[in-house]
Order: sequence, then C-alpha cells, then structure tokens
Amino acid sequence: MRTLLPRLLALTLSAAFPLPAFAAQTYALVVGVDQYPNDVSLDGAVRDAEDVYASMSAAGFKVKKFTNAEARKDDLRKAWTDMVAEAVSGDTIIFTYAGHGAQMPELIAGDEADGLDEFLQLPGFDRNRYEETSKEIIVDNEMNAWFAEAEGKGVHVLFVSDSCFSGGMSRSIKGKSRLAPAVTVKLAPPSQEAVAGAALKEINFKQVTVLAASLESQPTPEVIIDGEPRGALSWSFARAVEGSADRDGNGIITRIELEDYIFSNVKNRSEALQVPNFMPQVARSESEVVVTLTRGIPAATGDTATTTNDAGTIPKTIKTVKELGWTGKIALQIDGEAARPTDAEGTGTPFRWDVATGTFYTPNGDVAAENVGADRIQPVVDKYVLLDFLKAMASQNPGTVSLAPVKDIYAAGQRLRFDAPPGRYPNMLVFNLANTGEVQFLDMQAAGTSSSEFKLTDVEIVKPFGADHLITIWTGEPVDAIGAVLSDKNVTAATLLQALLTRLDGKEASVAIQPLYTRETL
Repeated sequence: MRTLLPRLLALTLSAAFPLPAFAAQTYALVVGVDQYPNDVSLDGAVRDAEDVYASMSAAGFKVKKFTNAEARKDDLRKAWTDMVAEAVSGDTIIFTYAGHGAQMPELIAGDEADGLDEFLQLPGFDRNRYEETSKEIIVDNEMNAWFAEAEGKGVHVLFVSDSCFSGGMSRSIKGKSRLAPAVTVKLAPPSQEAVAGAALKEINFKQVTVLAASLESQPTPEVIIDGEPRGALSWSFARAVEGSADRDGNGIITRIELEDYIFSNVKNRSEALQVPNFMPQVARSESEVVVTLTRGIPAATGDTATTTNDAGTIPKTIKTVKELGWTGKIALQIDGEAARPTDAEGTGTPFRWDVATGTFYTPNGDVAAENVGADRIQPVVDKYVLLDFLKAMASQNPGTVSLAPVKDIYAAGQRLRFDAPPGRYPNMLVFNLANTGEVQFLDMQAAGTSSSEFKLTDVEIVKPFGADHLITIWTGEPVDAIGAVLSDKNVTAATLLQALLTRLDGKEASVAIQPLYTRETL
C-alpha cells in the first residue's frame, strides 16, 4: 500500500519538537466521509469522525468537524487556513481523515518514484467527470503545502489518515476497504498548489508527523469494534486522546507513548490485519511531544492506579471493563437449528455459526473455528466473551508482543516464533485462547522485581485451524490465584474470566493480545 507517507520519505527529519508549555493550544480539523454519491460508500468513517471529535472536544481542543457532504475542499482549506492564522509558535494542529484514498498518475513528470500521486477523495469527486469535479480531491502535493504553512509559523502538525491507497489481503474480510478505484489516465493538476507543492518534498520538515492506518503492503479495511463498522486507527486514536496513551499521566502524549499505544491497539482491534505507519519512522527524540492534552488528566476518584514519572506520583484513573462498555455478551447469528448458548444475546454485528458445516465466523468475516458442533459452541462463545474483556483492559494499558514472521494468516506446516518481552511490572501471565475455546497455560512469573522475557520458538502450525489468541498480562497485583486457575488442566474461559474479573478488573495491568489466524492451505 502506498499512502501520503512516501511523499514525506525524502524529507530530512532530524530535529526534535521542543517540549510545549501546557498553555499551548491544540487545534483540530476532523473529516469523515461515508456517503460517496459517485463511488462505493463506507459504513464507519463518520462514526470515526464523531468519536475523534468527541475525544478532542473533551480534551479542550478547538475542533472543526466536517462529515459527508460538508467535506468540501474549499471549506476544508479555509478551516486549515484559519487555524494556521490563529495558531502561534508552539501550538499544534491535528488533521484527522477517515474515508476513501486513491491514486492517480503523477501530476509532475518524475516527481514520484512509482509514477503515482495519492489523494484523499471527497464526496463531490467523480472520476468520470474529472474536469468538473477535480477540485474535490486533496493531492499529496497539496498536503505538503498545507503542512509547510504551519511549519513556517513554528506550529506542530499531526496528520492521521485512516484511509487506503493500495494493497490486498489474504484473509476473507467482509468489511469495506477504504480504497477507491485509481484514476488511470493522465490528468491536469486540480490546482496550482498541487503543482507548486511538488517542490516542497525537499523541505526539511521539523514539526510534522504523519500517522497512516496501514503499511504500504496492507489494505485499510473497516472492522467491527463494539458491534459497529469502524476504522481501527481512528478508534485507537480517539482512546489515545482520551488519555489512555498518556502512560505517565503528565498531560502530554509523546511520540513514543503514541507509538506504543497505537501499534498495540490497532493490532488488537483489527485482529492483526493492520500495522500502522508513522512518518518519520523513528521518533526525533525520546521526549518528542505530538499531542498536548490541554485539560490534563483529572484526579481519580474511587479505585485508582498510580504511575510515576520524574515529577513524582500522579493519580490516573483505571476504569472497570463495564465502564469501558464491556457487556459480558457477544452477538451470535445461528444458521441452522441449534440451541442458543449462554452469553450470546449481545447486540451489533454478530459472530456467525453455521451449524451444518460447524464453521464459526467473526463479525469481520474471518473463520475463527472449524468443526464446532453443539457440544463445542459454548466454549467458543466463552472465549470471545473473555477476549472482549481482555481487549477492554488493553485499551487502557496495552502491552507489546511479537510474532515472526509477520503475516495476516499462516498455513499448516509453517513455523513461527512468539516473544513477550519483560514488562514494567513484576508479575506476568502468558496463555493461549485456542480456536476451540480451550485455555492453554504457558507461563507465570511472580514476585520478581521485573518480569523476564518469554519465548515460544519454532512453533509449527497444525490442526485445528481458525483463530488463536496469545495473551500476556503484566501487573503488580498478586497473580498466584489466577495462576492456580490457569494451571488446572480443566480450566475454561468462563472460569478464567471470573478469576480475572475478581483480581484485575479496575486494577493496573498491561495486556497484550496476539491474534494468530491459521488455515490448512493459503
């Protein structure tokens, strides 16, 4: 996949952001488009925009939001110009876009290594009437010109693009891709700015960070989150701005904090379909700030967890999973005659169980388990109720694990390696939620000053196929009782859920989830 990021790859990005004062203002331009009269419409981009808008407004940002037909280029340009005019050095402008992206032959010969320019597609664009509607696209060159205006005033820019420009996928996903058809014929530039902006690739941008939904080789699909089609990047960014990415609770989100949070939660929420892409790829410094939470983090009430930074101990609220929207149920569509399992009366886009074939599908359309009969459906349902619980926990404090080689799906006979690095907490639990619903205990480390690395090497993919989820939990809370539950060879997902609810819900714990999708052949 090729996004707006390659446009910035040629830039020399070496300087660090200065640490902004808390008085600095953050402006935001939020765009979300579902309704494309001249193209395939989307289902979740406006939800993304509304979610991001709400989180930014609560954080004290000055936000302008444009959705569907409101997203006209002239109006977006004016909003950007007004923000740049009002902003002063040290302020930040965040531009978030959820909608279609597309490609076109390069506007300036020799300007692009692959001969293609990328553009954000607004609802008024019709590729069959390009001359009449060309002003309703925003080309990568134009984006550079916009960014340069802010850069010239010493204003920081964060561009979050939840869109798609190319790529394909191996897994069968029924959600829509945020990829519009490419323009295939050579066209005139949509604006003089699109021509002039080509020269800006040599500018040494020092205060611009771009965050794209996926790597070049991947699509950006809409996935099901909390029962609704969403963009995994937008959902994760909204949670980040709510304060979840502010690991030390000091009211600012550094580039490193944002990376750690976004990478983990996009993987969790997209079921490992996406890997976000930052530009520059490496933080300019350890203290580089990308988001200032103007209002800071409110003092916690009730149960709180504390984290420590150089300024001392700062209270930070840890919500319970129910406060985060967890219901303890999943939605399930049953195709065929069978009794409904318990905890399968949830709402939203459902899982699907084909009774005749025994195939169990995720809301995204993936095959999660095979040969699921009436005697096995309850453990599979219980697994996903537990997994939703763990995803809710991870949304507040995600951990990082890795699977190599990185693929969205693995075939029988392939070998892989799983690594869980040491956490910043002394206790660690590692287990697998198999596609059968079985809980497989892998490791427990307790009562140390810090956990040590856990590795699974040379693991071979074998039957049964479907979706496994490798789970790692790091915490300062005692884990012996949970370990005792896990070590019981007859442990079920429902029993483990009760142990985790009792011991860790509302407590400080970091959770990492590594989806592992398998098939007999690709």
